[in-house]
Amino acid sequence: MLYQNAELLNGDFQLVRADLRTEGERICEVGQALQGEQVTDLSGCLLLPGLVDIHIHGCVGADTCDADPDLLRKMAVHLAQGGVTSFCPTTMTVSEETIRASLRAVREVMQAEQQGAAVLGVNMEGPYINAHKRGAQKESFVEKPDLAQFYSYLEESGKSIKLVDIAPESPDASAFIRGARELCTVSIAHTTADYDTAVQAFHTGVSHVTHLFNAMPGLNHRAPGVVGAVFDSSGVTAELICDGFHIHPAVLRIAFRQLGAARICVISDSMRAAGLPDGVSELGGQTVYVKNGEARLADGTIAGSTTNLLKEVQNLVSFGIPLPDAVQAASLTPAREIREDHTRGSLVPGKLADLLVLDRETLALRQVICRGRRVV
Repeated sequence: MLYQNAELLNGDFQLVRADLRTEGERICEVGQALQGEQVTDLSGCLLLPGLVDIHIHGCVGADTCDADPDLLRKMAVHLAQGGVTSFCPTTMTVSEETIRASLRAVREVMQAEQQGAAVLGVNMEGPYINAHKRGAQKESFVEKPDLAQFYSYLEESGKSIKLVDIAPESPDASAFIRGARELCTVSIAHTTADYDTAVQAFHTGVSHVTHLFNAMPGLNHRAPGVVGAVFDSSGVTAELICDGFHIHPAVLRIAFRQLGAARICVISDSMRAAGLPDGVSELGGQTVYVKNGEARLADGTIAGSTTNLLKEVQNLVSFGIPLPDAVQAASLTPAREIREDHTRGSLVPGKLADLLVLDRETLALRQVICRGRRVV
């Protein structure tokens, strides 16, 4: 298929007038005035890489920890319809039995032919977190870092764990980081760590921070904490939830100016109520109340989000972030963080044909192509 006359976000994340040709599942050519028999005219449109959500618990009534392959497939179809072409189903701090069952479910989906958004592997958010910053996760299931247990989880998953979270102030955290860093991305999350502890974790092998600003101490001029450590580092990437609720738009602008799109991963952190009307839902065995799209526990604790990556990209543009930066932070950067940027995340020949077509003026979704196949 040949896509013509669009403004295309090229491999350097610059908007250019160019055509793009696909063959089967792959992008095979990007250039000027390409010729072909099967042509899609994209005049008035933007052609962008498909979005990559590396931190998503659930949507449309399904949750990763339901441990049901069919529900994961339901999530995949829904996500693709909204512009997400690949994702990491994300577990949380639940029982060991539930974690293992969830890992097996993801493995089963990955071993079969996939429809919709591609499942890339598991993001393990928990159980190795700090109970004092657990957020909407059950304290009774919080555990100290256990490298032997993690190795067992890795085998259970078919070696598909892409990212694991840790509170670096926990006992044996450094040994855990050293043992896991070559196997997947290790991330700081749900933590009370101070600046020095975070910096030491970065030196040990942590390269990522989960939902920066959320579930950690705030930035203080005398106690910079994890946020200050990220801003003061040069090689650590941070997730941001860009729904305008978890983080104030001004702080999002500050983060983009300080880190740049190459060090920011836009994530949804969405839970099963995403894609559904307001009402009562559930997360990790706890009742969640969704009102005006905001998900909270009964005590007011934020319980994930109900957003999606495309809406967040649209939000960021409305907040003053340039479109190329917003898209890069929702595509190539997250793909790189889970070591999948060789196959997806940018419009480069040889990569998978995961494409989004948006209206140039309104950013409304017009088409979604997953692995060369149109799904919207």
